[in-house]
Amino acid sequence: MLQNKRRSWKIAFIALVAVLSFSVVLAGCSKKDEASNTPGSSNSSANGGSTADSSKVVATYDGGEITEGEYDLEQRIMLILSPEMEQYASNNDFREYLLKQEIAYKYLASKAEDKEKEAGAKLADTQLSQFKTQLGDEAFANMLKEQNVTEQQFKDYMVRIFTVVQAETSKVTDDEVKKQFESTKDDYTVASVRHILITFQDAEGQERSKEDALKLAKEVKAKLDADGGKNFADLAKQYSEDPGSKDNGGLYADTQVSTWVDEFKQAALTLPLNTISDPVETSYGYHVMRVESRQAKTYEDLTAEQKDTIKNTIGSQKLDEFMSGDLENKIIKKIDLPKVADPAASADAGSGTSASEAPAESAAPEVPASPAPSK
Repeated sequence: MLQNKRRSWKIAFIALVAVLSFSVVLAGCSKKDEASNTPGSSNSSANGGSTADSSKVVATYDGGEITEGEYDLEQRIMLILSPEMEQYASNNDFREYLLKQEIAYKYLASKAEDKEKEAGAKLADTQLSQFKTQLGDEAFANMLKEQNVTEQQFKDYMVRIFTVVQAETSKVTDDEVKKQFESTKDDYTVASVRHILITFQDAEGQERSKEDALKLAKEVKAKLDADGGKNFADLAKQYSEDPGSKDNGGLYADTQVSTWVDEFKQAALTLPLNTISDPVETSYGYHVMRVESRQAKTYEDLTAEQKDTIKNTIGSQKLDEFMSGDLENKIIKKIDLPKVADPAASADAGSGTSASEAPAESAAPEVPASPAPSK
């Protein structure tokens, strides 16, 4: 089960690194629109439908400036890597945040040491090579062409991002990594959990009330209790509505608990071993669970990759602090980004909601987590 999170348009440091992955790019490639509707085309909503003056300076900061052309390119690359951001392209708060983010990365990249720039360039080369291998040269070229981005522009963007990654993570100390781990160490616990899920929909896809789902879950628990859970695997195959574990007798073996939604995770962390739980409610339905093994991790147990992930998380926090602190108060000199019409705001006005009543920050709808752990 993936963690259940509300996603906002604010692209944090760690999220930007995460989108530089094949899966996200592939999702962008599968989104084939007509040329007239393609973000970055002459009718693109990415620039609010206006004709950009590429030489107009839209921001000045300590040591540099951003032109409208550079900002437009940033938007188009962002839409390649994260196409779902198109829905916020006419949100002026989002546009300004994206501009400030561009300033932050360009400023920090310019301050990076040579070894960090070299490491960033090497990582960018590796990522670019992976894109081409996994997508194929033609598909990769078409992906860039759809947004009118050259391969060199795309690479330069990645070099900048990875240079900042290297610069920020290089400042993170081992003590900071250990402290961060200690504050979240339960997330690293590995457990084997067998469960039967009764969802809020029946086999025909019709809505099932919570009362009916709970009643069925209790009936399943009674069947398990009758023989001490010896028939758990068979009953999971018969009753469970979790496609990710049903055919495996309901078992998720040796899984890091942080991959599960909170209620399921907490049960996996706290239930006595080898006992059959009362129904545990999540956003998917009711789970009858049995924790078959559980192993807590120490800092020494972490892999190098896990430690790097913690470093990146701390780097993300440091960049957030920089953006809300020095960037806003000391680095940025002036922002002159043209406003665009926000269709959402117009819709609110049509329904009687004033602009002052509308939320300052749009948020993507909350997406329920998958009932299967991510691999």
